[in-house]
Amino acid sequence: MDFLLHNWHWIALALVSGIALALPQLGRGGANAVSPQEAVQLMNREKAVVIDVCEPGEFAAGHVNGSRNIPLGNLDGAKGLPSNKALPVVLVCARGSRAQRAAAQLRRAGHEKVHVLAGGLAAWREAGLPVEKSS
Repeated sequence: MDFLLHNWHWIALALVSGIALALPQLGRGGANAVSPQEAVQLMNREKAVVIDVCEPGEFAAGHVNGSRNIPLGNLDGAKGLPSNKALPVVLVCARGSRAQRAAAQLRRAGHEKVHVLAGGLAAWREAGLPVEKSS
């Protein structure tokens, strides 16, 4: 107990430092978040499948070229998911929060390489990458 009382400032400093190191990862959307440029590399080099977990109306208004629409509520057991669970998957939604929940579901289902587009479709657009609309 004496140790804690005499060294409380060092313990507090260690806690603050740990939090400061963790914040950039949390701001990006977690450990498996990828930037739009990293997502493009995954798509081109590793044939990543891009899944948009937005609702159909949002998807129709604009989505990553070539992405598949599987709304978050329909994700479990959906036919549009890759059967090869070792294939990289990049999840997209408007800002990234729904994609984070979808990532947790896919990991529980056994998918090995699940990534979330940090910042969602908004970040994709800010990066000047192509967006397509459907009717």
